[in-house]
Order: sequence, then C-alpha cells, then structure tokens
Amino acid sequence: MNSIEQIINEEIRVVENGSITTPAGFFAGGLHCGIKRKKLDLGWLYSVVPATAACVYTTNQFQAPPLIVTKEGIEKSQKIQGVIVNSGIANACTGNQGLSNAYEMRKLFAEQMNIQEYLVAVSSTGVIGEQLPMEKIKSGISEIDDIQRQNDPSEFEKAILTTDTFSKHVCVQLQIDGKTVTIGGTAKGSGMIHPNMATMLGFITTDAVVKEADLQIALKQVVDKTFNMITVDGDTSTNDMVLLLANQQANHQELSIIHPQWQLFMEGLEMVCRSLAKQIAKDGEGATKLIEVQVQGASSCEDAKKVAKSIIGSNLVKTAVFGEDPNWGRIIAAIGYSGAQLNPEHLKVRLGPFTVIEKGLPFPFSEAEAKHYLQQNEVIQIFADLYCGGGKATAWGCDLTYDYVKINASYRT
Repeated sequence: MNSIEQIINEEIRVVENGSITTPAGFFAGGLHCGIKRKKLDLGWLYSVVPATAACVYTTNQFQAPPLIVTKEGIEKSQKIQGVIVNSGIANACTGNQGLSNAYEMRKLFAEQMNIQEYLVAVSSTGVIGEQLPMEKIKSGISEIDDIQRQNDPSEFEKAILTTDTFSKHVCVQLQIDGKTVTIGGTAKGSGMIHPNMATMLGFITTDAVVKEADLQIALKQVVDKTFNMITVDGDTSTNDMVLLLANQQANHQELSIIHPQWQLFMEGLEMVCRSLAKQIAKDGEGATKLIEVQVQGASSCEDAKKVAKSIIGSNLVKTAVFGEDPNWGRIIAAIGYSGAQLNPEHLKVRLGPFTVIEKGLPFPFSEAEAKHYLQQNEVIQIFADLYCGGGKATAWGCDLTYDYVKINASYRT
C-alpha cells in the first residue's frame, strides 16, 4: 500500500506485497516481445475460471479497437477469463487493420489458453496511429505456455507501463460471511490523465462472489469517487479502461446490494481504486509533488467535485506548487470559474495548515512558513469550505514541471 493511502476501516487489512494474483485463482506475467527496445511490453492476466466482469471505458470519442473488442466480449457473457495487454503502441486511429489486429490478439491468446475468444479482454497503450507488429505479438503470446511457472505479477505491472516511473499496485483483504475475500489491483498512468473516466489502464481482481449487475454498479460508483477525481494534464486518452474481475473462488454467499456486508466490500474496492488513483496522480509525467484538494460545504456533492477538479486541473495552481509559491490567488480564481454555486463572502481556503482566505478575504499568514511547507512536503494539501451546504469531494493531481514538457515533446523519439 502506498504511504499516501490511509486506512479508514479496521475491518480491511492491507496485504503487504500483495498484487492482482493474491486473490485466489489468478495468475499474471509479462515479457518482452519486441515492441519496445528492451523493456517488457506484453502482459497477460488469467483466471482459473471465467470471472464476472465489470468495466468502464474512456469517454474519448476516438475509442481504440482494443476497447471495441473488449466491450463486445463482456456484453456477450459478462465474463472474462484472460486479459492480453501490450504497451508501446496504442492501436488507436488504425482503422480496419487495427480492429483486425485487436481481434487477432484476442484469438491468439484464447487459443494459447484454450478458452473461448469472447472470454479474452484486449488492451493496448502507447503511441497513437501506428499499427501493431503482429508477428512480434504472435511470437510473444506463444511463449506463454505455463501460467503457474510463469506467474509473476510484477512483470505484468511493468509490461503495461509507458512513461510511468514506477509500478502501481495495492491489495486488501476483508471477511465476508466468515470467508477471506481479497481485492488486488494494478494500474498504469502518467500522462493523458484527466477526470473523465477512463483515462488510464486499471486491472482489479477479486475472489469474491458478486452478482453481475451489482459488480458493474459497484465499479461505476467507486470509479466516480476515485479515478474520476484525478488529473495530470487535462488530456483524456483514446484507449483506457478499468476492468474488474470477480472469479468467485472465496466461496461465500453471493454479494449484492442487499447483502449485509455489501458496504464493507464497497469500502475495500474503493480503498484499492483510491490508492491506485493517487499513485497515478503522484506519478504524473515530470511530477515532483502530489496535490490533494479537499472541498466541503458545497451545495451538493457535484458542486464539490466541480470545485475540487477545477483547482486540481488549474495549470496556474500546478505551476505555483512546483515553484513553491503560496499564491492563493490562483486557487481563488479556479474556485470562481468552477461553475459551482458560491457565496464569496463565506469562502474559507487553507494551503496545508495555513488559512489564506477567511470569509472571502485575505487572512494574515507567514509567506515564509507557507513556502517552507511547499518546499518540505511531497504531498501538498489544499482545503476549501464553501459554507453552502453538505456537499464534499476530494481530488488528486500533481505539479506541472519543466520535465513534463520535455517528456511529451520527445515522446515518440
């Protein structure tokens, strides 16, 4: 569990060094097939039985062929047993050939695993507009011949990365009907991250027994509070999704919204997604600091989200944090154009422990101490109270640095 995550429920235990294969019946691995020069670029995930599947997809209208193929499979049976992922090339804006290649990836992995094609999800990430080197991918898939011997979730985590600087994973356990239920997750995301699901790749596994329709409801609700509340650069990707698989190996009574421990399961799922979301925000391209914005007192939760997203998405706020400049005027501006209902005369804002606005007016604080706070902390917190109601929300992002420009200016070279 990342150090920036906090335990909010004593009934949920963090599994140190846990992964997407800690839940019973899951295996994963990664290898180098030649899309990238040296780094791992082909990952696979497999369940011993078809798992109930829930998925959310990018809202970008240029949806890449892998998403089309994955949607089709899930709509057919609400089950997924295998996932094949490549990094380095996104297979987006690639026309009929790209769609054919996505189907071919699905077919090749299904044959290798001896399962039905519609039980395979396909995912790609990387450069847009290039065709996949299918001979290399075919050769790579052929090397996946012993899932137990080749099981290495850390290699899966590495194989899905692009400009990320570290792998992202988390795992928790809880008790349902006296049975241990495990939820594990991994994700990639560093650039093209904006709060408009989905904007990264996320893979979550659990051995829980969950009713199909309720699993989709659970994922959508949790995503709205976690992955949809992060931003790095305001760009929504063409490819990305969050996939949740529940393979029922924990053997408890079926979970649904009427189960007495449904809320506990939801809290475990939210903890996993929130940790992954914060890890993605922290690993924004070129980032040096994680920014957390907490908003309360809004007229509604939707208004609170608007304000939190507006602050976290402001390039002026992000550059001020990078420059270690306690320029609260940029925060006020972002709140003002958020579109939320406001009463400026009641607004309160804090930068870390320092109140900078009280009742809509500047509040005396030490600029030197506030600057020291920005210099000494990797996690910068901004609090806003609108005094308009009970709505609240939290969003996460990162500072905007010189390195962000360098990384994206030379992304294809």
